[in-house]
Amino acid sequence: MSSPISSLRILPAEVPSALQPSSETGSGFLNVLHSAMDDMQQLQGQAENKVAGMLAGNGVDVHSAMIAVEKADLSFQLMMQVRNKIVSAYQEISRMQF
Repeated sequence: MSSPISSLRILPAEVPSALQPSSETGSGFLNVLHSAMDDMQQLQGQAENKVAGMLAGNGVDVHSAMIAVEKADLSFQLMMQVRNKIVSAYQEISRMQF
């Protein structure tokens, strides 16, 4: 019988199928994190394209490029705060004595 604590993991992007959680609740959280990271990467790509278009003179104005860069920056800051909270929760659990 496995304890509920043993099913908590922070999994890397490439996970062997034997290590993936079997319950829907564990994979649901993993899916939310993956989709948030994908959204962050998409915003970063859009910002890079807008800045490159502005520098190349393709009709992209400075305001839309700056808005895209700020959206990407805010998204990255949010993901860093989520990461910090996850690491903090993991450290708190590891300090618990059973």
